[in-house]
Amino acid sequence: MDNKLISNFKHTAVMLDEVLDVVDRIPSGTFLDATLGGASHTEQILERRTDIEVIAIDRDHFALEAARRRLDRFSERVRLFHDSFSSLEKIFNDENIPSISGFLFDLGVSSPQLDNAERGFSYRFEGPLDMRMDVRQERTASSLLNHLDKFELQRIIEKNSDEKFAARIAASIVKNRPIRNTLEFAELVKKAIPAAARRRGGHPAKRTFQAIRMEVNAERDELIQGVTSSINRLGEKGCGIVISYHSGEDRIVKELFRNAVTGGCTCPSKLPCVCGAVIKGQLPHSGLTASKDEIKENRRAKSARMRVLERL
Repeated sequence: MDNKLISNFKHTAVMLDEVLDVVDRIPSGTFLDATLGGASHTEQILERRTDIEVIAIDRDHFALEAARRRLDRFSERVRLFHDSFSSLEKIFNDENIPSISGFLFDLGVSSPQLDNAERGFSYRFEGPLDMRMDVRQERTASSLLNHLDKFELQRIIEKNSDEKFAARIAASIVKNRPIRNTLEFAELVKKAIPAAARRRGGHPAKRTFQAIRMEVNAERDELIQGVTSSINRLGEKGCGIVISYHSGEDRIVKELFRNAVTGGCTCPSKLPCVCGAVIKGQLPHSGLTASKDEIKENRRAKSARMRVLERL
């Protein structure tokens, strides 16, 4: 294992104060960190709440090993797993965890992953078309970009990024195969977008890189499975926290939380419920964003939106 990559995996926790404010009011028990990363959130949670143990997962083995070293002094209160969101149900069962007092999902790609060109996540550095969170899996960005047909690529880009020029980008990808590296891909996307549109909203390849990364890692399906499993395990007065960084993820989380609050009730709003829906929680607010001071210190926090579900 590359010790340099592990030692360089330093991640700044986003909306840490807001997360800790929620953690302060949850009961004792087991807390799930489903996106451990560099353990910035979990370290502070363990420091603050000596009556809580943490079960934590991450698909990135470099992040996991960096976290293991950072959390060494808490080794008796933390269990780490190299796994995905969809494995949570199995982990809960295998570890005999009937309920959790809280959970945290801090979504997206971290700064150490973006800054490492060899991971292939960034449109700013030349690297292989990889984009795998878990390098054990076979599917890479290259396998999608160089083999899928135009219509499937268009569907993926539209679904995962709301990119208006998805059709043009997909056609350009197919026309210019083989695509060999990230900078080549970024330039191809840039040229496919009309010049006037390139001057707005940051780098023109940002949304397409996001869309391909999400498809490589099946992030939408993983998110739905992981958050659903976590809500179902949330104990009385427990709280679930999700921090998302783009509208597509936030819409999924908002719908999952709303379904927990309504129990999926389909009855008319002005009439008593007769469909048997079971309400699982309440929403203490409609969503929080990072403070101006935090955004000054950490640009990644600018797009962050935090939603909280509190179990009744």
